[in-house]
Amino acid sequence: MKISISFPSLLVGMFIILLGSCKKSKGPNATPIDPTLNPVVAHVINDYSLFNDTTLTNKGWTKTFEDNFDGDLSKWKVWTGGGFQRELQCYEPSNLQIANGYLQISAKKQTITGPTGIADSTLKSFDFTSGGIQSISTICANTSTPKVMIVARIKIAKGYGMASNFWSYGLYWPTNGEIDFLESRGDVTTEYHTQYFYGPTVGQNIVTNGIIFNPTDGDLGASYHVYEMEWTQNSLSSYLDGKLVETKTGGHIADLFGKPENITLNLAVGGLLYNTLDVTQIQLGTIDVDYVKVFTSN
Repeated sequence: MKISISFPSLLVGMFIILLGSCKKSKGPNATPIDPTLNPVVAHVINDYSLFNDTTLTNKGWTKTFEDNFDGDLSKWKVWTGGGFQRELQCYEPSNLQIANGYLQISAKKQTITGPTGIADSTLKSFDFTSGGIQSISTICANTSTPKVMIVARIKIAKGYGMASNFWSYGLYWPTNGEIDFLESRGDVTTEYHTQYFYGPTVGQNIVTNGIIFNPTDGDLGASYHVYEMEWTQNSLSSYLDGKLVETKTGGHIADLFGKPENITLNLAVGGLLYNTLDVTQIQLGTIDVDYVKVFTSN
């Protein structure tokens, strides 16, 4: 299936959410409370490998997608072209490598000429390259499969200027939604955030307070960790290394129900995770992905 991407509309919504977080406090001298920050510090296990398919299948879940990256990328559409707002890289197929059962997405410092965007063939000069893929098949919590579990074992990229992303989105953003399972800055690898977007009109996100930053007691870029997201009609529940980290309810989560989305993995250079970016200080990095799996259940 051919996927079209509306970059300008996607960027507007992401920009509003990332910059629209507010601070709350009780009394003039109280310490501000950030409503986007999870107050619980998640415990992580280095090179976590205890996730087992049978834990879910024995409970009635059905595995509907799996890529252990021991072959090719035939289950994915490979991106070519420039990225989102304030990203500096051109996505190139050569920045994706499969080695020893792992997908490696690497950022490189190189000057090339490439398409301005994935959906814009106008040529432009870039000083960085990186990689991105999106699944050919879609995932969807709906009346037939009201529960969807998305799972990936990932070592995020380290380095200032790097932005690791594991997410899904639908056509005509944000009318078919977007769910961010994992996003993390390469210079703040002790935390990651989750988020979602939705709006009935193309290019207009109406979700507020959809983002949660999750601090951890370890370095997510030093070893592999398992990220899970359970998507149901009324909730989005995030798990890290087998433990529940946070659950989103209310808002416009129910509006995501029945909306098909493509799973995406990409490594950005810069982008909206950085309010300001000193290009001279960028440190290149690599995302390593062990597997991506999807399960559904009634």
